[in-house]
Parts: sequence; structure tokens; C-alpha cells
Amino acid sequence: MELSTHLVLVTGALGWLGTSLVKALAQGLTDCESLTQPAENLKIRCLILPNQDATILQKISEKIEVITGDLQNPQDCDRFCEGANNAILFHTAGIIHPQKIPEFYQINVEGTKNLLNSAIKAGVKRAVIVSSNSPCGCNPHPDHLFDEKSPYNPYMNYGRSKMLMELAIKEYYKAGKIETVVVRPPWFYGPNQPPRQTLFFQMIREGKGPIVGDGNNLRSMAYVDNLCQGLLLAAITEKANGETYWIADERPYTMNEIINTVEKLLESEFNQTCKHKRLKLPGIASEIALGVDSFIQSLGLYQQKIHVLSEMNKTIACSIAKARRELDYDPKISLEEGMRRSLKWVFENYGGIDG
Repeated sequence: MELSTHLVLVTGALGWLGTSLVKALAQGLTDCESLTQPAENLKIRCLILPNQDATILQKISEKIEVITGDLQNPQDCDRFCEGANNAILFHTAGIIHPQKIPEFYQINVEGTKNLLNSAIKAGVKRAVIVSSNSPCGCNPHPDHLFDEKSPYNPYMNYGRSKMLMELAIKEYYKAGKIETVVVRPPWFYGPNQPPRQTLFFQMIREGKGPIVGDGNNLRSMAYVDNLCQGLLLAAITEKANGETYWIADERPYTMNEIINTVEKLLESEFNQTCKHKRLKLPGIASEIALGVDSFIQSLGLYQQKIHVLSEMNKTIACSIAKARRELDYDPKISLEEGMRRSLKWVFENYGGIDG
């Protein structure tokens, strides 16, 4: 891979995406021909929280330097970026499911500003920043696909925090002191997944896979290695500077297809007995959850299960045409193969999906 730098910085390095990105940087991305080989003599510096265990990063490569710190502390950001002249920064850190609403803004917005201020002082060349589908909310009708010209319509406080983050990034770009690329992934999946994704697999096996409405609403998803491909291409493509890209799998999937695919793999390849039922709820359940979620968030509180339910009957789907055209992005991993690898990782690391 042709990275025109000696040093790469990665925030959120122990996160679901961050771990996969660090591995791709250190070992190459086997499913993408142009990125198969890692860059030579590349140093990788990772930022993790003080209470996190860096063992998994040290197992990936001896080239990895670990810095402990918090994005909310400008001095920690300065230490992380020290000596990073001409480096490339991948900012994958953020908060999705906080305990309290202000954390969205403290981490996703102010933390990103702290990081970019430090990066500029250190002379970082380009920052590739992970956003979300949430600044655009839900598609206005079932056949609609978001693209990079779609207007902001943020979904709840998380979406608003990511929108404000994107707007701040545009100002940094306009100032001309650092190159920036914003990458918007939807729901992603793959190895190193958090417990909530394993619970999703368990629910499907137990006949409780959630279907709200008819299950034909579309969801774009991004297998982590597809997303890593997009991030790496955003880093090395000159004309990507100042741009925003949707990065996802080749096409969106219906909720029925997602659950059916996992169920099929559990039985055919992982020797699991599935109950072949669904936890079916009427569409109004999501609308009620939306109202409850809005009220709870207005009090500064957050309930993950209610928030997730509020989205379950929505279409959240995007076009990757711009990324294909400008980055030569070509997602190789399908839903079935991606879920196969996800399940394999869970069974190898945890012995199954029983938690």
C-alpha cells in the first residue's frame, strides 16, 4: 500500500473498527489487491483510554506504539500527535451509546476539535475521520438512497453530534492547515465485535430476531474490512482532500435478509439449532419507541434498547457511487461472507454466542 508517510496515527484503536484498521495497516488487507501488502517501514501510533489493555494491539505487530489518553484532554491529544509531521491520522474514536447525552458532544465534537488542533500543531498532513449515517437520519422513502449531496437531517443527539463534528471539520479544511476526509459508514459488522452484536446473533438463534413491520426496510451495512479499504483509499487518494464519502457494502439489505443470512449460517456451518421464529412487532412499536427516546433524551438520558428499537423499521441506505468513482473503492465482502467471518471470530474467541 502506498502511504506517503512514515507514521500513521489511529484513535479508537481498541474499538470494533479501530482494531481491524490497525491490523490492515500492519499486515495489509488481503481482500483488496492494491492494499494487500503493508507499507514498508511504517510506524503505527495508537491512542487508547488509560483503563484499556493494549495486549491485542501488541499481538498484531511490534511496530505499534501505544499512547494512553483521552480526547477530552487537549494535553493528551498533544502527546499523541507529538512529532507527527507529515503523518496521516485516522480518527475512529467516538461514542455511540453513552450513559448521558452530553457525552455525545464532549467526545464526538469537542474531542475531535481537540485532536485536530493538536494534529495541526504537530504538522499532520491528512486526517481521515469516521462519521456515521446518523447526520442524515432515515431515508425519506423506501426506495431512496443517501448520497453525498443529501441534506443534513440528524437522527437524535448522536446524529446531531456527528453533524456538528462534520461541520467543524469543514471549517478546519477551509482554513487550509490540514487535509481532511470524512467517511460515513452505516451499521458495520465483523470480527472484534462488541457484546451487543453477539446478542443479536443469540436472539436470532433463539427465535427472537427482531422484525418491526414487514422487515422489508433496507439497511446499508459495512463489513469492517470493506470499511478499512475505504479508509485507506481515502488516505492515499489525493483528490479526496476536503471530500465526504459514504462507505458500505456493495448494496443495502432488507432486515429479513440480514436475519435469514445469520440464521442459515448458524445452522449450516456452526452446528447451532435455530427456532426459525421472529420477534415480530408492528411498525407502531418503533414510532412509540421514537417518542419515548425523544423524551428520555430531552432529559439528558439515554437508553440503548429503546433507541435501537426506534430505528428498526426505518430504511437507512446509501449509495457508494462517489467512493467507487473517486477512490476506486470496490467492496469485496458480501453479507454472507462477512457474517460467516463474524460468527467464526465469535466461536473462536468466545466458544459460541451464549455470552
